Amino acid sequence: MARKCDICGKGPLVGNNVSHAHNLTKRRWMPNIKKMRIQQGAGTRHAYVCTKCLRAGKVVKAL
Repeated sequence: MARKCDICGKGPLVGNNVSHAHNLTKRRWMPNIKKMRIQQGAGTRHAYVCTKCLRAGKVVKAL
């Protein structure tokens, strides 16, 4: 599955897990991406869309 939103371009962020002893290990924060049919112009197409774009109304779901 795509790890990037087709609308806003949001992708994974990287950082560290920090333990109580302050041991650092790498980790990734993945965006909440959904594959769905969206309305584009007169037709529909499949796209990977983050839930933030859905809630903001940047995308219209196709029926």
